[in-house]
Amino acid sequence: MKGVRRFPKRGYGGFGLIAVGWYLAWMRPEGIQCLWEHSFLFLWVGYNLVVDAFNWTRTGTSLLTRSRPAYLGLFLLSIPGWWLFEFLNLYVQNWHYILNRPVGDFEYAVRSSIDFSVVIPAVLSTAEAWSSFPFLAGLSPWTGVTVTPKRLAVCLLLGIGMLVAVITLPRYCFPLVWVSLYFIFDSLNRMMGVPSLLGFMEQGNGRPVVALALGALTCGFFWEMWNFYSLPKWVYTIPFVDFFHVFEMPLAGYLGYLPFGLEVFALYVLMIEVLGLKRTRLYGGDGYVRL
Repeated sequence: MKGVRRFPKRGYGGFGLIAVGWYLAWMRPEGIQCLWEHSFLFLWVGYNLVVDAFNWTRTGTSLLTRSRPAYLGLFLLSIPGWWLFEFLNLYVQNWHYILNRPVGDFEYAVRSSIDFSVVIPAVLSTAEAWSSFPFLAGLSPWTGVTVTPKRLAVCLLLGIGMLVAVITLPRYCFPLVWVSLYFIFDSLNRMMGVPSLLGFMEQGNGRPVVALALGALTCGFFWEMWNFYSLPKWVYTIPFVDFFHVFEMPLAGYLGYLPFGLEVFALYVLMIEVLGLKRTRLYGGDGYVRL
């Protein structure tokens, strides 16, 4: 049929990596521990390739095809991005890692950084996939919100206040981890005049907000599912809602993935702007997700 795009080879390669990684993660065959203890990377590199291939097949564009350097930049910027959440977890203590063997601090930092590199590309690619579905198109003609300098300042101060509450009262304010950073980062982005969700909503376009929330929730489902029988793995200790688990995560905990998608986008945009990456030849120009 004319105009139909064939699913690219990288997508099939991604399915292969997922199959290998899934087997290694859950079966943990003897004699190849050096492979199965890195199964997370197999799974999520594969996932990213599959979603990117899906986006290209469906819309004719994807993060990888628009700019390979920018796509690789997603992985690099994801490392400090997730370490920020690890820092906040020192206060809230909501998740803990179970390792298959003792590791030193240097090995732990290197292995963790490599695994953290897949977070931002996974969320943004999945959000771009969701945004391609027609049912989200109806979310565009919202009545735009008015974003004044005073309201921006209020949003920024609200985010800072939430973050202080997380650090000072972590047992009661831990859910604000998944909201506070969004208010801070997106407000700063809007102040700088770069892509922001507040800017989209000001234009009456609610689709990016919903696509990012669904993108993070979709990734969250696969993170939790593949983690369940894996080793290394993570487990949760979440006050007040530690019941009705779906895999290791309490059911209520999945609500945190919705604002997490917004935080990922806002943090990513802020990093490439503050670091000046979008203007460098290395970065390759268009690194923004199409929402």
